[in-house]
Amino acid sequence: MTYQELLTQTALDNEQVIVMTAENRALVRNLPGILGKRFIDTGITEQTMIGAAAGLALRNRIPVVHALAAFLTMRAFEFVRTDLGIADLPVKLSGFIPGLLSDANGPTHQAIEDIAIMRGIPNLTVFAPADEDDLVKMLPQIWESQSPAYTRINTRKTAYVHTPFEMGKAEVIAEGTDVTILTYGLLFEQALVAVDMLKAEGLSVGLINMRSLKPVDEEAILKAAASSKMLVTLEDHFQTGGLYTIVAEVLLKNQRTAKVMPIALDEKWFRPALLPAVLEHEGLTGKQIAERILGQRTNQQQPEILISEFSE
Repeated sequence: MTYQELLTQTALDNEQVIVMTAENRALVRNLPGILGKRFIDTGITEQTMIGAAAGLALRNRIPVVHALAAFLTMRAFEFVRTDLGIADLPVKLSGFIPGLLSDANGPTHQAIEDIAIMRGIPNLTVFAPADEDDLVKMLPQIWESQSPAYTRINTRKTAYVHTPFEMGKAEVIAEGTDVTILTYGLLFEQALVAVDMLKAEGLSVGLINMRSLKPVDEEAILKAAASSKMLVTLEDHFQTGGLYTIVAEVLLKNQRTAKVMPIALDEKWFRPALLPAVLEHEGLTGKQIAERILGQRTNQQQPEILISEFSE
Protein backbone atom coordinates (compact mmCIF):
# COMPACT_ATOMS: atom_id res chain seq x y z
CA MET A 1 0.00 0.00 0.00
CA THR A 2 1.22 3.52 -0.79
CA TYR A 3 0.92 6.66 1.32
CA GLN A 4 -1.78 8.04 -0.98
CA GLU A 5 -3.76 4.80 -0.89
CA LEU A 6 -3.62 4.69 2.90
CA LEU A 7 -4.69 8.33 3.25
CA THR A 8 -7.49 7.85 0.71
CA GLN A 9 -8.88 4.83 2.53
CA THR A 10 -8.55 6.54 5.91
CA ALA A 11 -10.40 9.63 4.69
CA LEU A 12 -13.16 7.57 3.07
CA ASP A 13 -13.62 5.58 6.28
CA ASN A 14 -13.63 8.68 8.51
CA GLU A 15 -15.40 11.84 7.37
CA GLN A 16 -13.60 13.83 10.07
CA VAL A 17 -10.35 13.56 8.10
CA ILE A 18 -9.52 16.68 6.07
CA VAL A 19 -6.58 16.64 3.65
CA MET A 20 -4.75 19.95 3.24
CA THR A 21 -1.75 21.13 1.27
CA ALA A 22 0.23 24.31 0.70
CA GLU A 23 0.43 23.74 -3.06
CA ASN A 24 2.40 20.54 -2.60
CA ARG A 25 0.35 17.76 -4.17
CA ALA A 26 3.08 15.24 -4.91
CA LEU A 27 1.79 12.86 -2.23
CA VAL A 28 -1.93 13.45 -2.81
CA ARG A 29 -2.47 13.99 -6.54
CA ASN A 30 -5.59 11.84 -6.79
CA LEU A 31 -7.39 13.09 -3.70
CA PRO A 32 -9.08 16.33 -4.90
CA GLY A 33 -11.47 14.42 -7.13
CA ILE A 34 -12.16 11.82 -4.45
CA LEU A 35 -12.62 14.03 -1.38
CA GLY A 36 -14.12 17.14 -2.96
CA LYS A 37 -14.58 19.83 -0.28
CA ARG A 38 -12.55 17.77 2.17
CA PHE A 39 -9.43 18.52 0.11
CA ILE A 40 -8.11 22.04 0.69
CA ASP A 41 -5.17 23.66 -1.09
CA THR A 42 -4.29 26.98 0.52
CA GLY A 43 -1.55 27.80 -1.98
CA ILE A 44 2.02 28.59 -0.94
CA THR A 45 0.88 29.71 2.50
CA GLU A 46 2.14 27.23 5.10
CA GLN A 47 1.32 29.56 8.01
CA THR A 48 -2.23 30.09 6.81
CA MET A 49 -2.64 26.34 6.29
CA ILE A 50 -1.61 25.59 9.90
CA GLY A 51 -3.94 28.27 11.25
CA ALA A 52 -6.83 26.90 9.19
CA ALA A 53 -6.00 23.35 10.27
CA ALA A 54 -6.12 24.43 13.91
CA GLY A 55 -9.55 25.92 13.35
CA LEU A 56 -10.78 22.71 11.73
CA ALA A 57 -9.35 20.65 14.59
CA LEU A 58 -11.29 22.79 17.07
CA ARG A 59 -14.39 21.68 15.14
CA ASN A 60 -13.59 18.00 15.64
CA ARG A 61 -11.89 17.50 12.30
CA ILE A 62 -8.58 15.65 11.80
CA PRO A 63 -6.49 17.68 9.34
CA VAL A 64 -3.61 15.88 7.61
CA VAL A 65 -1.50 18.70 6.17
CA HIS A 66 1.21 18.55 3.52
CA ALA A 67 4.14 20.78 2.61
CA LEU A 68 7.85 20.55 1.98
CA ALA A 69 9.41 19.62 5.33
CA ALA A 70 11.69 22.67 5.36
CA PHE A 71 8.80 25.10 5.03
CA LEU A 72 6.36 23.16 7.19
CA THR A 73 8.78 23.16 10.13
CA MET A 74 10.51 26.52 9.71
CA ARG A 75 8.28 28.96 7.83
CA ALA A 76 5.24 27.86 9.87
CA PHE A 77 7.10 27.18 13.12
CA GLU A 78 5.35 29.77 15.30
CA PHE A 79 1.94 28.63 14.07
CA VAL A 80 2.78 24.97 14.76
CA ARG A 81 4.07 25.89 18.22
CA THR A 82 1.24 28.21 19.22
CA ASP A 83 -1.80 26.89 17.36
CA LEU A 84 -1.05 23.16 17.55
CA GLY A 85 1.51 22.49 20.29
CA ILE A 86 0.29 24.79 23.04
CA ALA A 87 -3.35 24.11 22.12
CA ASP A 88 -2.64 20.34 21.86
CA LEU A 89 -4.74 19.93 18.72
CA PRO A 90 -4.63 16.67 16.70
CA VAL A 91 -3.34 18.11 13.44
CA LYS A 92 -1.08 15.70 11.54
CA LEU A 93 1.90 17.24 9.74
CA SER A 94 3.30 15.37 6.73
CA GLY A 95 6.75 16.75 5.86
CA PHE A 96 7.73 15.96 2.27
CA ILE A 97 11.39 15.44 1.15
CA PRO A 98 13.00 15.69 4.60
CA GLY A 99 16.73 15.25 5.17
CA LEU A 100 18.71 13.84 2.25
CA LEU A 101 15.47 13.06 0.40
CA SER A 102 15.69 16.71 -0.69
CA ASP A 103 18.80 15.59 -2.58
CA ALA A 104 18.92 18.00 -5.55
CA ASN A 105 17.74 21.02 -3.56
CA GLY A 106 19.93 23.65 -1.95
CA PRO A 107 20.03 24.77 1.70
CA THR A 108 16.74 26.69 1.60
CA HIS A 109 14.88 23.45 0.83
CA GLN A 110 16.86 21.12 3.09
CA ALA A 111 15.10 20.02 6.28
CA ILE A 112 18.06 18.81 8.29
CA GLU A 113 17.21 20.54 11.55
CA ASP A 114 13.52 19.58 11.57
CA ILE A 115 13.78 16.91 14.27
CA ALA A 116 15.46 19.36 16.64
CA ILE A 117 12.87 22.05 15.90
CA MET A 118 9.76 19.91 16.14
CA ARG A 119 10.63 17.85 19.20
CA GLY A 120 11.02 21.01 21.25
CA ILE A 121 7.35 21.94 20.80
CA PRO A 122 5.06 21.01 23.71
CA ASN A 123 2.70 18.08 23.04
CA LEU A 124 3.96 17.57 19.47
CA THR A 125 5.06 14.02 18.66
CA VAL A 126 7.78 13.28 16.07
CA PHE A 127 8.23 10.27 13.78
CA ALA A 128 10.67 9.22 11.05
CA PRO A 129 9.80 6.04 9.11
CA ALA A 130 12.58 4.07 7.42
CA ASP A 131 10.74 3.55 4.11
CA GLU A 132 7.23 3.28 2.69
CA ASP A 133 6.50 -0.07 4.36
CA ASP A 134 7.45 1.44 7.72
CA LEU A 135 5.46 4.58 6.90
CA VAL A 136 2.15 2.86 6.18
CA LYS A 137 2.55 0.67 9.27
CA MET A 138 3.13 3.70 11.48
CA LEU A 139 0.63 6.23 10.19
CA PRO A 140 -2.66 4.64 11.31
CA GLN A 141 -1.65 4.94 14.98
CA ILE A 142 -0.20 8.40 14.42
CA TRP A 143 -3.39 9.63 12.76
CA GLU A 144 -5.59 8.01 15.43
CA SER A 145 -3.69 9.68 18.26
CA GLN A 146 -5.18 12.75 19.92
CA SER A 147 -1.79 14.50 19.84
CA PRO A 148 -0.43 16.81 17.13
CA ALA A 149 2.24 14.97 15.15
CA TYR A 150 5.06 15.64 12.71
CA THR A 151 6.09 12.80 10.40
CA ARG A 152 9.08 12.80 8.10
CA ILE A 153 7.40 11.31 5.04
CA ASN A 154 9.52 8.62 3.37
CA THR A 155 7.93 6.82 0.42
CA ARG A 156 11.05 5.01 -0.76
CA LYS A 157 10.35 1.38 -1.54
CA THR A 158 12.74 -1.19 -0.12
CA ALA A 159 12.70 -4.96 0.21
CA TYR A 160 12.70 -4.80 4.00
CA VAL A 161 9.48 -5.82 5.80
CA HIS A 162 9.09 -4.03 9.11
CA THR A 163 7.42 -5.23 12.28
CA PRO A 164 4.12 -3.67 13.43
CA PHE A 165 4.41 -0.22 14.93
CA GLU A 166 3.86 0.61 18.58
CA MET A 167 3.78 4.25 19.66
CA GLY A 168 7.00 5.22 21.42
CA LYS A 169 8.75 1.95 20.65
CA ALA A 170 11.81 1.38 18.50
CA GLU A 171 12.12 -1.52 16.06
CA VAL A 172 15.02 -3.69 17.23
CA ILE A 173 16.35 -5.39 14.11
CA ALA A 174 19.34 -7.09 15.73
CA GLU A 175 21.31 -7.03 18.97
CA GLY A 176 25.10 -6.80 19.09
CA THR A 177 27.85 -6.74 21.69
CA ASP A 178 30.51 -4.81 19.75
CA VAL A 179 28.52 -2.07 18.03
CA THR A 180 24.86 -1.05 17.90
CA ILE A 181 23.71 1.37 15.19
CA LEU A 182 20.73 3.55 16.07
CA THR A 183 19.15 5.25 13.08
CA TYR A 184 15.91 6.43 11.49
CA GLY A 185 14.53 7.37 8.10
CA LEU A 186 16.38 7.14 4.81
CA LEU A 187 19.69 5.99 6.30
CA PHE A 188 18.14 2.77 7.59
CA GLU A 189 18.78 1.39 4.09
CA GLN A 190 22.47 2.21 4.34
CA ALA A 191 22.67 0.91 7.90
CA LEU A 192 21.55 -2.53 6.70
CA VAL A 193 24.46 -2.57 4.25
CA ALA A 194 26.89 -1.39 6.92
CA VAL A 195 25.74 -4.09 9.34
CA ASP A 196 26.42 -6.85 6.81
CA MET A 197 29.89 -5.46 6.10
CA LEU A 198 30.74 -5.15 9.78
CA LYS A 199 29.55 -8.68 10.46
CA ALA A 200 31.81 -9.87 7.65
CA GLU A 201 34.69 -8.34 9.63
CA GLY A 202 33.76 -10.50 12.60
CA LEU A 203 31.92 -7.91 14.68
CA SER A 204 28.76 -8.51 16.66
CA VAL A 205 26.50 -5.73 15.39
CA GLY A 206 23.11 -4.52 16.53
CA LEU A 207 20.70 -2.32 14.58
CA ILE A 208 17.75 -0.32 15.86
CA ASN A 209 15.23 1.60 13.76
CA MET A 210 14.31 4.40 16.16
CA ARG A 211 11.22 5.36 14.04
CA SER A 212 9.51 7.14 17.02
CA LEU A 213 11.69 10.06 18.12
CA LYS A 214 9.18 11.69 20.45
CA PRO A 215 8.12 9.78 22.43
CA VAL A 216 11.42 7.91 22.25
CA ASP A 217 12.14 4.35 23.36
CA GLU A 218 14.46 5.00 26.30
CA GLU A 219 14.53 1.32 27.24
CA ALA A 220 15.90 0.33 23.82
CA ILE A 221 18.66 2.96 24.06
CA LEU A 222 19.65 1.97 27.59
CA LYS A 223 19.64 -1.74 26.77
CA ALA A 224 21.88 -1.15 23.74
CA ALA A 225 24.23 1.02 25.81
CA ALA A 226 24.52 -1.72 28.41
CA SER A 227 25.11 -4.56 25.96
CA SER A 228 27.33 -2.92 23.30
CA LYS A 229 30.85 -1.57 23.56
CA MET A 230 29.90 1.35 21.32
CA LEU A 231 26.73 3.03 20.08
CA VAL A 232 26.58 4.73 16.69
CA THR A 233 23.90 7.35 16.01
CA LEU A 234 23.30 7.62 12.27
CA GLU A 235 21.06 10.35 10.84
CA ASP A 236 20.53 12.71 7.89
CA HIS A 237 20.17 15.67 10.23
CA PHE A 238 22.43 18.12 11.98
CA GLN A 239 24.32 16.47 14.82
CA THR A 240 22.91 19.04 17.24
CA GLY A 241 19.36 18.39 18.37
CA GLY A 242 18.78 15.10 16.59
CA LEU A 243 19.30 11.47 17.59
CA TYR A 244 22.80 12.06 19.00
CA THR A 245 21.34 14.68 21.34
CA ILE A 246 18.38 12.45 22.19
CA VAL A 247 20.71 9.60 23.18
CA ALA A 248 22.80 11.98 25.30
CA GLU A 249 19.67 13.19 27.09
CA VAL A 250 18.52 9.64 27.79
CA LEU A 251 21.91 8.59 29.15
CA LEU A 252 22.21 11.67 31.36
CA LYS A 253 18.64 11.32 32.65
CA ASN A 254 19.39 7.74 33.67
CA GLN A 255 22.90 8.49 34.98
CA ARG A 256 24.54 6.12 32.54
CA THR A 257 27.87 6.19 30.69
CA ALA A 258 28.34 5.03 27.11
CA LYS A 259 30.78 5.38 24.22
CA VAL A 260 28.81 7.04 21.41
CA MET A 261 29.96 7.78 17.87
CA PRO A 262 27.80 10.28 15.96
CA ILE A 263 27.46 10.11 12.18
CA ALA A 264 25.47 13.12 11.07
CA LEU A 265 25.70 16.42 9.18
CA ASP A 266 28.01 18.52 11.33
CA GLU A 267 26.93 22.17 11.09
CA LYS A 268 26.78 22.29 7.31
CA TRP A 269 24.17 21.76 4.66
CA PHE A 270 24.78 18.96 2.19
CA ARG A 271 25.89 19.55 -1.38
CA PRO A 272 22.93 19.18 -3.78
CA ALA A 273 23.07 16.31 -6.28
CA LEU A 274 21.21 13.12 -7.10
CA LEU A 275 20.81 10.97 -3.99
CA PRO A 276 23.56 8.40 -4.70
CA ALA A 277 26.06 11.23 -5.22
CA VAL A 278 24.88 13.03 -2.07
CA LEU A 279 25.33 9.88 0.01
CA GLU A 280 28.81 9.35 -1.43
CA HIS A 281 29.88 12.96 -0.97
CA GLU A 282 28.66 13.10 2.63
CA GLY A 283 30.23 9.74 3.54
CA LEU A 284 26.86 8.13 4.21
CA THR A 285 26.81 5.08 1.94
CA GLY A 286 26.66 1.73 3.72
CA LYS A 287 30.29 1.01 2.81
CA GLN A 288 31.50 4.39 4.07
CA ILE A 289 29.53 4.03 7.30
CA ALA A 290 31.09 0.62 7.93
CA GLU A 291 34.56 2.00 7.21
CA ARG A 292 34.02 4.93 9.55
CA ILE A 293 32.92 2.62 12.35
CA LEU A 294 35.86 0.27 11.81
CA GLY A 295 38.23 3.23 11.80
CA GLN A 296 36.71 4.63 14.97
CA ARG A 297 37.11 1.32 16.79
CA THR A 298 40.84 1.36 16.14
CA ASN A 299 41.24 5.02 17.10
CA GLN A 300 42.09 5.54 20.75
CA GLN A 301 40.66 9.07 20.65
CA GLN A 302 37.07 7.94 20.33
CA PRO A 303 34.49 10.65 21.09
CA GLU A 304 32.42 9.74 24.07
CA ILE A 305 29.35 10.94 25.86
CA LEU A 306 30.64 10.57 29.41
CA ILE A 307 28.06 10.92 32.12
CA SER A 308 29.33 9.98 35.52
CA GLU A 309 27.29 7.44 37.45
CA PHE A 310 26.29 9.07 40.69
CA SER A 311 26.43 7.04 43.87
CA GLU A 312 23.67 7.16 46.38
